[in-house]
Amino acid sequence: MAARTAGRHRVAVLVRHGVMPMELGLVHQIFGAARSAGDTRLYDVVTCTPEPGEVRTDADFPIYVAYGSASLARADTVVVPASHEEDERPDGSQSASVLEALAQIRPDARIASICTGAFVLAAAGLLDGRRATTHWKSAARFREQYPAVHLDPEVLYTDEGAVLTSAGEASGIDLCLHMVRCDHGAAVANDVARLTVVSPHREGGQAQFIKQPIPRLRASGTLRARTWALRHLDRPVSLQDLATRESMSTRTFSRRFREEVGLSPLQWLIQQRLTRARQLLEESDLPVDQVAAESGFGTAASLRQHLHAAIGLSPTAYRTAYRGPSAAD
Repeated sequence: MAARTAGRHRVAVLVRHGVMPMELGLVHQIFGAARSAGDTRLYDVVTCTPEPGEVRTDADFPIYVAYGSASLARADTVVVPASHEEDERPDGSQSASVLEALAQIRPDARIASICTGAFVLAAAGLLDGRRATTHWKSAARFREQYPAVHLDPEVLYTDEGAVLTSAGEASGIDLCLHMVRCDHGAAVANDVARLTVVSPHREGGQAQFIKQPIPRLRASGTLRARTWALRHLDRPVSLQDLATRESMSTRTFSRRFREEVGLSPLQWLIQQRLTRARQLLEESDLPVDQVAAESGFGTAASLRQHLHAAIGLSPTAYRTAYRGPSAAD
């Protein structure tokens, strides 16, 4: 968690020419919507740029930014959105004024990037030896330019404590919700997600969105197997069971499944069972043992292990976050 100062947590958004309006807006929306139990704002968000004034966006309109890089020195959290103009230069160079601005960030502050904003953090040396991500389309170029960074192009975001990165534009929402959750708990983050009409926590990673070449010979897919599995989540489902529904060998089925879904059959099945379990925890009064049985985890211990690995909460804590202490009791 970033260092706290007197009053509200201060978030500075560092924008550059070519900024995407959606990425700038989502930071203001997520942090701006966070409220305490007494309906008090929990964050102050300010937009800044190395040289205050008009900043070009990747849309057909500019924005006017009144604050300079001095705002970074006062920030508890700094967020760097992407810039098509500056992150996609053939030589991989970054603006000297941007790198100088980043040097003003307090050592105890938290810094995060959205999409190809990770290129800026890497150029400043903030990602060396750390795990990071960026948009899947830019992953090969990122690896080539910054081999000292442990790039994971399949996840939606990474959290290395003081330094965080996210994948494409929409995953910036996931990352900002994650930071709110770390700062103020799941209940506050869930309220923000509901207000913004987004999922409090998305499972799966970026792999499911990566464009894959279409095989030249396309036999029947895996839809029937997936449909069947969803109807039988409360039962044991094996890879052989799924492959049999499509009249394929397990090897062929696994390969085709990953091509179509972006996950292995087992990863997908666990994801669907977690979705079902979370739905039951949110919407029913069933005991945790029964939720585990109906979602296919078998035991409460198994459900607890998988849910905690996915979102860092136990079934009881998750139900409390969504429905309040009385529901969990």
